[in-house]
Amino acid sequence: MVKLDLGGCSSFVKESEYKEFVGKALEAYDVLQAGNGAGNDFLGWKTLPVDVSEELVAACEAVRDNWKGKGVDLVTVVGIGGSYLGARCAIEALSHSFVRPEGVPQVVFAGNNLSEDYIAELMDIVEVRNSACVVISKSGTTTEPAVAFRIIKDCLERRYGKKEAAERIVAVTDAKKGALKTLSTQEGYKTFVVPDDVGGRFSVLTPVGLLPIVLAGFDIRKMLKGAADERAELLNRSEANAVVGYAAMRNLLHSKYGKSVEILVGYNPKLVYLAEWWKQLYGESEGKDGKGIFPASVTNTADLHSMGQFIQEGSRVMFETVIKVENANRSVVIGSDPQDLDGLNYLAGQHVEHCNAMAGLGVKVAHIDGGVPQMGVSIDKIDEYNLGAIFYFFEFACGVSAYVLGVNPFNQPGVEAYKKNMFALLRKPGYEAQTEAILKRI
Repeated sequence: MVKLDLGGCSSFVKESEYKEFVGKALEAYDVLQAGNGAGNDFLGWKTLPVDVSEELVAACEAVRDNWKGKGVDLVTVVGIGGSYLGARCAIEALSHSFVRPEGVPQVVFAGNNLSEDYIAELMDIVEVRNSACVVISKSGTTTEPAVAFRIIKDCLERRYGKKEAAERIVAVTDAKKGALKTLSTQEGYKTFVVPDDVGGRFSVLTPVGLLPIVLAGFDIRKMLKGAADERAELLNRSEANAVVGYAAMRNLLHSKYGKSVEILVGYNPKLVYLAEWWKQLYGESEGKDGKGIFPASVTNTADLHSMGQFIQEGSRVMFETVIKVENANRSVVIGSDPQDLDGLNYLAGQHVEHCNAMAGLGVKVAHIDGGVPQMGVSIDKIDEYNLGAIFYFFEFACGVSAYVLGVNPFNQPGVEAYKKNMFALLRKPGYEAQTEAILKRI
């Protein structure tokens, strides 16, 4: 289960203030649990860990087995934002950093940018590998994934013919409406449903995340079990509840002490995309109405040699939340060297992860001394079970924290602003009247 350590904040805040914000967090917790707060039509994520059926899991596995029978060795997952970040987080965390197991397809991602170089390089391999595609979009008209899917679809149809291409395309989309749903019905694509009451950034435990994770060779039953166990833990309403403590402390540091930036810190490069997923979750959920705590991230120890100076001595606007992994999955021991030219014989016999842990503790003391409060969020190890738990922890905590902040956690009105301008500049039908006005401003 996810554990919370607030010890690195104790020298910065008063106990009475923390208790005040625990009270606010409990009130927000009650609103979330009662389902009577802003955005309450998007609370389906709360019960996903126990709602996902065996039939849905089996359907995901059936796609995997079907494509394995075809010899598929490359799966392109097309999506943007919440339609890819959760899946990419899990796959990056669980995969070997350098090799792919035999018989398991390589999963790559598209539709999250409009870089022509990126798409061209992607097509270099889609054109020659045994390819299939998962396209994830509620509407099917979001520009970035729609552009990528059109290009990939054309390639698959040219290489395999329309009938076989349809066997190699799976859509995760709306149950009844939208361009992608219409196309899927016309072409006969296998489809999975994005639930109406689950927003994109909370969708990792729907087919949006589960299907790509299965295709990459991982056990979603274990992930759902971890999330379900975390949910059971968090349903215990108390001051000791980890989401209550996390929401209370981050809002206290922000409200009373001007800490407007939260840095999620990892000490394992496998968790880089956990930070990317977390940034979208909190950025879109809290950054509105002129409010919010800016979510940033670093991966140590690498970033101690880049961002470390700023965190240690720069403007004091930040606090840290450190993701601690208690146990490594692998074992590497540092050896002894007769010459000891590098001066490291004092570490002979030590595990590399011990050095990593001591670096983390040294950073904690240094940053606290430098005026940076630090929270800790820990899991046992990096596996499907613990990823399911931390996904659910951060989702639940996000809902509570946003209600403390006084915003709707489940909408994202600001995301639409750039789209209208982009459509006008691209001269999309219906936006012509805005084009000249925007051109004058740029």
